[in-house]
Amino acid sequence: MADPEKMDLPDKQSTSSTVEDPEKKKKKEEKAAQKEQKKLKAAQKAEAAKNQAQQGSKPGKMKNVSCATDDVDPYTPSGEKKQLSSQMAKQYNPVVVENSWYQWWEKSNFFVADSSSTKPSFVIVLPPPNVTGALHIGHALTAAIQDTIIRWRRMSGYNTLWVPGMDHAGIATQVVVEKKIMREKQLTRHDLGRENFVAEVWNWKDEHGGTILKQLRRLGASLDWSRECFTMDEKRSRAVTEAFVRLHEEGLIYRDLRLVNWDCVLRTAISDIEVEYLDIKERTLLKVPGYKKPVEFGVLTSFAYPLEGGLGEIVVATTRVETMLGDTAIAVHPEDPRYKHLHGKFAIHPFNDRKLPIVCDAILVDPKFGTGAVKITPAHDPNDFEVGKRYNLEFINIFTDDGMINSNGGSTFVGMPRFEAREALNKALQEKGLYRGAKNNEMRLGICSRTNDVIEPLIKPQWYVNCKEMANEALTAVMSEERKIEIIPRQYAAEWRRWLENIRDWCISRQLWWGHRIPAWYASLEDDQLKEVGAYSDHWVVARNEEEAQVQARVLFAGKKFQLSQDPDVLDTWFSSGLFPLSVLGWPDDTEDLRAFYPTAVLETGHDILFFWVARMVMLGSKLGGDVPFRKVYLHPMIRDAHGRKMSKSLGNVVDPLEVITGISLEGLHKRLEEGNLDLSELQIAKEGQRKDFPTGIPECGADALRFALVSYTAQSDKINLDIQRVLGYRLWCNKLWNAVRFAMSKLGDDYTPPSKFVYESLPFSCQWILSVLNKAIAKTVISLDSFEFSDAATAVYSWWQFQLCDIFIEVIKPYFYSNDPTLISARKSAQDTLWLCLDNGLRLLHPFMPFVTEELWQRLPSPKDSARKESIMICEYPSVTEHWTSEKVENEMNLVEAVVKSYRSLRADLPANERNERRPAFAHCQTGEVAETIKVHELEISTLANLSSLQVLRENDDPPAGCSVSIVNENLSVYLKLQGTINVIAEREKLKKKREEIQKQCDGLNKIMSASGYQKSPENVRKDNQAKLEMLMQQLSLCEDTTQRLEKAAEASENGANGTE
Repeated sequence: MADPEKMDLPDKQSTSSTVEDPEKKKKKEEKAAQKEQKKLKAAQKAEAAKNQAQQGSKPGKMKNVSCATDDVDPYTPSGEKKQLSSQMAKQYNPVVVENSWYQWWEKSNFFVADSSSTKPSFVIVLPPPNVTGALHIGHALTAAIQDTIIRWRRMSGYNTLWVPGMDHAGIATQVVVEKKIMREKQLTRHDLGRENFVAEVWNWKDEHGGTILKQLRRLGASLDWSRECFTMDEKRSRAVTEAFVRLHEEGLIYRDLRLVNWDCVLRTAISDIEVEYLDIKERTLLKVPGYKKPVEFGVLTSFAYPLEGGLGEIVVATTRVETMLGDTAIAVHPEDPRYKHLHGKFAIHPFNDRKLPIVCDAILVDPKFGTGAVKITPAHDPNDFEVGKRYNLEFINIFTDDGMINSNGGSTFVGMPRFEAREALNKALQEKGLYRGAKNNEMRLGICSRTNDVIEPLIKPQWYVNCKEMANEALTAVMSEERKIEIIPRQYAAEWRRWLENIRDWCISRQLWWGHRIPAWYASLEDDQLKEVGAYSDHWVVARNEEEAQVQARVLFAGKKFQLSQDPDVLDTWFSSGLFPLSVLGWPDDTEDLRAFYPTAVLETGHDILFFWVARMVMLGSKLGGDVPFRKVYLHPMIRDAHGRKMSKSLGNVVDPLEVITGISLEGLHKRLEEGNLDLSELQIAKEGQRKDFPTGIPECGADALRFALVSYTAQSDKINLDIQRVLGYRLWCNKLWNAVRFAMSKLGDDYTPPSKFVYESLPFSCQWILSVLNKAIAKTVISLDSFEFSDAATAVYSWWQFQLCDIFIEVIKPYFYSNDPTLISARKSAQDTLWLCLDNGLRLLHPFMPFVTEELWQRLPSPKDSARKESIMICEYPSVTEHWTSEKVENEMNLVEAVVKSYRSLRADLPANERNERRPAFAHCQTGEVAETIKVHELEISTLANLSSLQVLRENDDPPAGCSVSIVNENLSVYLKLQGTINVIAEREKLKKKREEIQKQCDGLNKIMSASGYQKSPENVRKDNQAKLEMLMQQLSLCEDTTQRLEKAAEASENGANGTE
């Protein structure tokens, strides 16, 4: 899509049928955009000065002004329909335009869906943002795309529902509140206790949570706020409990002892999506939370285990020396000749005398890597865990939950933080003579995205979901011929297959206090030998509440005394999120909403959570809801900065959408950084990044411009490189829309009333043309929206407004309003009617993309006769194709007109700067009668657009007058522009030579294709098209030669005439 900031101003039209030199065009457009921006700034400055004058000289005190100016909107009470000024302001101002409309839309219930409606339903569930979150650019992209879809479907006659909600965000919220109470009260959550801490979180949520939902209103998101929900509200909590119980009853949820990703700072298991991986090439020192000194990573340490019976030693290597305290075996490859004599033997642990069996494992061990011997720590490594299960090894956990060495690590190291134990073990191995050296080692280090702690694999009893059966159903839903779900873009279906074919059971336990408490109770029996909670796996009871658990326990443990205690863990946040399409509609109850709106129509989200959220919704929705939760999945690209870099606070390139909407100075951007948690060096780097990217800050762009930019960017593969200059360009484009309507209002007049019927056939040519291309724009927009090609839809709307309505139609109808010619005056009403029709359709076509400015402008349009006007543009019908408006003949004729105009403009651009705006006589030299007739009929359009004083049509045998510059339009037409003074023959000759070479190059290229071996096997239509194109090019070459000869002849005649005069 063309960059909007690079566009011609209203009085310097561009055409769409031919392409000018890109470099030349770029410079011209940049200059035009700069000029437009200067005009905007001057107008804003004048407006500010005017407002200040109205308010009086003393700051902070509003002066009573009895009579406001005609172009300033009166005050509108919140929630009331916006009061518009009697006259339109001279410049578009997003702050003014985007004020008041949303509150009125919301109060008028335009966003509310009706579950009893007979209209077809169309439902989107907003991916629930974290309750802790503030609006970031990814949310803005989601909102822009989803609101475009919803507004379009609402206007297209659907009963639309867009459900807003918030996620309780277990880890993120707990971290925020823990920091708050530490900062304010110097207390930990353990100091407060669980009940008091959870109360603190609810207080925080009620006071600060949900900021992001308020910010979504600023973007214009037409969400049904009457159905707003929270993943931990009463209804959603009941749904979570019900889902857990039902899945457990089917045997799909179970408890097991397995390895998990453990965060020693949070003291909980975390999901894979919360683990970020750092690629380390060599020895690297990193800061780790809780450690004063940086910790060494990227080093492979070798040490020896003594063999039992004096058989020598066996050398192993590891990047985590501290885990050797939990080693319970050494593995070798069964075919490795170096160790065949050690099969079935034992090594002795140097720090606790534990006997370590030497096991043969061909799955894990690569004899060519390292020493070919691998230490096995089943309780702290995923691969070793599997070896431990294969050989029934002992699983010894050596870490406490906060990352200290526990009593299993031995008295020498107990109580040491794990990375301090690493140093201590290296030293102890050296002292025992077992240390064999260290070397650089490339590795991937798992880091928690929440705390930056290094992930520790720990063996823990957890609750799991058996996903195999549900995953197969989800796979079939997408991959089968009768698929229930379509993933867009289609390439992500391969990733869907890869994830689901290799799915592992899902760990849903989290050792947090904020979240849905797991509905499972442990029965401690009076005669149990082991008193620790969880010691016996068959003592767990799963129920909807404690009363139900008591009933089950009395049956299970009949005749025995027991005491129940609920599992202290909470559920993974993704579990409640996975139920969201069901729970927001009232499941497990059989509600009207569930019957009317499930399954939903579309899920729109980022491709990074295709598995973590989308797949889980499909699995849980199919299992518990009886059908897939949505029919289509649209995955939007990830947003990067203008340079393609990932947005990061430390780079200073994070873009806050609200700052783009309202604008912010460079100092304001710096201040935001300073309020963050960057260290001094990171802060300096970030500030420098901001100075480079935003040297004068971010200009005020408005929500409409930001939305349109984000939607138009979606064609960029899987990443969006966001350039604020492009957003600013669309803000300037809004000014062009504003001026187009402002012009129209001045030409329609106060007494104008649109007719109820239009007779297309009686309209002037230019009016027929604009309606024909409007038809094409409508068709292209609707087809593109329906196929989720949002960038193409935005381009179709933009191109019609910019290049056809503003650049051509508005310019070409001006003579109808300014001329005294009776013929033109008689056509004035047709021009007015067509102009109104274009604006009404064009604003409705654009509304889903830019809701605020289109509402404001549409409300200013006069109402048609004999029809009740809708209250708002957002509940009007979306434009549809009117078949009898389409005319290929009219469009072809206008294409020729545009090509002629472009050629004249090209000739004018070569004139001296002080002559370019002068109206000049022109000539059209036509090779056929048909072309001559077309040019003659459309003399008015050509003369108006090309700014000509006259246009004379010449036939094939006519000689053009001397003193003209020439341009070849096509094989049947050349145009001439009268010059002042003597023609520069050399320059004209060079221009024709360049044109001839250009055509010859195209001919040579086509000839090469047509003479290639196998060309005759090409489709017949391709060969016919190429032959026709070649013949056309040959005609153009012939015309070039003819024009050159005429130029030489005219020059010679001019020279002879001059000599004769002398």
